[in-house]
Amino acid sequence: MARRLIPLFDRILVEKILPPSKTNSGIILPEKSSKLNSGKVVAVGPGATDRDGKLIPATLKEGETVLLPEYGGTEVKLGDKDYHLYREDDILGILRD
Repeated sequence: MARRLIPLFDRILVEKILPPSKTNSGIILPEKSSKLNSGKVVAVGPGATDRDGKLIPATLKEGETVLLPEYGGTEVKLGDKDYHLYREDDILGILRD
């Protein structure tokens, strides 16, 4: 049975992108060679509410690649995969190709 987690409020479910451990030619890369901490947005909550109770929709969309903070987020395990939950304002930016 596959589960789908739908975040509440302004939370974002992210699957971290692991940097490659070796190049195409087979050269093994050191662990700290890639400092870019990025992930793919898997699910997005509906958004936060302001003081008047009006919904402020989330700006991120599923499938976007985002820059993540070095620390933070809540680790979530669904099946055999690890994900992280962040508040939308904790996400540092969107990475474009």
